[in-house]
Amino acid sequence: MSQEMNIVRKPQPDMNQAALPVAVDRATFRAELDALRVREKEHTHQGDAIAVARRRLPMVEVDATVGLIGPHGPVTLLEAFEGRRQLIAYYFMWYPGQPAGEQCEGCTLYNGQVHELSYLHSRDVTYATFCYGPYEESVRYRDFMGWHAPWYSVQDSADRLLAGRPFNRFMLVCYLRNEARAFETYSTTGRGVEVMAAGYAGLLDLTVYGRQETWEDSPVGWPQRWGRDTPEPNPYRTNGRPIAQWPRLRAGRPDDLRS
Repeated sequence: MSQEMNIVRKPQPDMNQAALPVAVDRATFRAELDALRVREKEHTHQGDAIAVARRRLPMVEVDATVGLIGPHGPVTLLEAFEGRRQLIAYYFMWYPGQPAGEQCEGCTLYNGQVHELSYLHSRDVTYATFCYGPYEESVRYRDFMGWHAPWYSVQDSADRLLAGRPFNRFMLVCYLRNEARAFETYSTTGRGVEVMAAGYAGLLDLTVYGRQETWEDSPVGWPQRWGRDTPEPNPYRTNGRPIAQWPRLRAGRPDDLRS
């Protein structure tokens, strides 16, 4: 276990009194907020319209007999639905033979924020992680992180599931079951998976300093210590590990992925 887990982060030099919004009276603040709210509502309505179009996309059939590896051995894609009508699968990047600290920090962030599944289940939807690594090795990472969503290895079947599409670092795919047949209804990659990370994309975007990443358009003096040529060049890592691993290590969980 690394000694880095005992590091106490000091305030960053750009977190100073100059990096503050202008202070105004309540009426002025309310007027500015109301003006922004108009744009927020437009954004929400546009998102609703996009969802309408998404629900009207055609679908493409996939082989429902494609094999996955789960906790009890080989299963089919159809079995991964767990009897429900729909399936959302997050495709988790994996580096075979590498220790926990070297596994994908982005996938750790996004997959790790999907905890309460009962709301999805109430809509007849199953959520599962489709990992590119071998099952026995990768599931130890799932257990170290304390995740409970279904976990499958697609190491030998990803090419068939994705029909020749190159694997993107972040990938989310939606499926629909019709009796013994399965269909892909939607997929997204890259920043499209940010919908999974409310704490990162949603809540931080509401704060005055945002995500504190260098690509953001922020006022001069705002803290932006995450990005290229910054103290923390990777927004998903700190002290050499995916950020979410540190609380698990402090809690004493073993992170050895070897058998």
